[in-house]
Parts: sequence; C-alpha cells; structure tokens
Amino acid sequence: MAEKIYWCLFAVAVMIFSPGPAQTEERIYVNGFDSNFPPFAYVDNQGNPDGLDIKAIEWIARNMGFRLRHEPTEWDSVVSCLNEKGIDLVASGMSITRELKEKVWFTIPYWSIRKVIIAGKGSSLTAEQIMDKGGRLAVLRGTSEAEWIEDNIMAKAGKKPVLVYYDSAPAAIEELLSGRVTGAAMSDVAVRDSLKDKPVKIVGGFGMPDEQFGYAVRKEDTFLLEMLNGGLLKLMASPYWQELQKKYMD
Repeated sequence: MAEKIYWCLFAVAVMIFSPGPAQTEERIYVNGFDSNFPPFAYVDNQGNPDGLDIKAIEWIARNMGFRLRHEPTEWDSVVSCLNEKGIDLVASGMSITRELKEKVWFTIPYWSIRKVIIAGKGSSLTAEQIMDKGGRLAVLRGTSEAEWIEDNIMAKAGKKPVLVYYDSAPAAIEELLSGRVTGAAMSDVAVRDSLKDKPVKIVGGFGMPDEQFGYAVRKEDTFLLEMLNGGLLKLMASPYWQELQKKYMD
C-alpha cells in the first residue's frame, strides 16, 4: 500500500493553464501516464512528459478549457490509483477491454492496435513455436496481452511458455536481445521504434483480437468523460492530429 500511495502522489511539475468554464477553472486534472511507453507516453531526456497521448491530452486541455498535470504512475496499479482518486484520468495508450470497462469508463477510441509476438532477427522460430515449445516469453506487467495469455493459454493443458514479466517494452526487448527470453508478446505500437533500430522482428500473432485505445476516467465522472469525448472529436478533426501522427508514428 505504501508503494501505491507513492505512485499516486509522485507528480511531474508540468501544468497546462487555460481559461475555461467556471466549473473547471479551480480544478487541476491529473493524468496518470506510463513513463516508458513510447511513442504514446514517456519521459524525455530532459525529464519532461512527451508522446502522442501527452501532446494530445494537452491540446484537449487547452481547447476544452481545463488545467492538467501529468503524473507518472506504475501501470499495474494505474486503475486502482484512478479509482482511489490519486489521479483523475489515464491518457496513456490504455486498451479498451471488457474487464477494464467493468472498472472504469472509456472515451471514444482514437487508435487501433494489433497484438504480436516478436523475436530476434536471427531467430528461425515462428510465433506458434515460441508459444508451444515451453520457452520463456516476455510480457508487460499489467497489460491486456499479459492477462489474455494468462486466461486463454496458461490456463489450458498442454505445452505453454513460461511467462516472464517486465515493466516496459524497452526492458523486455533488451532481455530478448540478451537471449534470456525466447520471444515477447506486446502491442505492435510498443515495438514499432525497436523495429527501426534493434535487431528484432514481428513473427506473428498469438490469437488475441485487435484492440483499441481510449482514455479512462472514474465511472462517476460524467462531466470529465463528456469533456474528453468532445475534445477528442475536435482533435481528430483538426490538422494538429495529423501533425501528431506524423511526428510520433511515422
């Protein structure tokens, strides 16, 4: 519990101040984000929050008239932190899943993702072989792909991989390159930067359906949900959305 309180209270001193409606002028909304999930959310070399989601939610704050602060939050406790009111929203590449929809409200989706298996470029193993041969498979702690593999593969009889949990995609990829794991399961967006400058490749999927990203709020926060939905619609209709995609996704 002490660790969870620390995660919820540790704040990055970055604020967006904008004039707006009276009901939002005195409130600073706190965005809990994954500090190591490029290109959607991360902390840059100067210690500042950056990424597509960071810049998108800042644009929404300016245009919808509310104040915002970013707070790095451990991903496997981010939903608890949200519901315990340590943060107010999660704009940080969160998958809209059936399980999470029971705990939080999601905005309209803004991005679609695939779940993939990656291996070293020199590997001859297929995705099926990585999943079936009992090797060590890296997964990211607290992610929907980790939960899906636990529920749909690990719970069944037969050969299965040994799951090794990591806190970030870069850490899992480094372990893959060191040979300590055979493959890694993650979203295609989590591995996109590594495909450019690391000797890794996508070898296939593992049966998990495609997902979409949305921003999360507490279930009772109708006002914030409506404000974020309105902001997302404005953002995705604006030239700035294309600029963000070109900067962070191309």
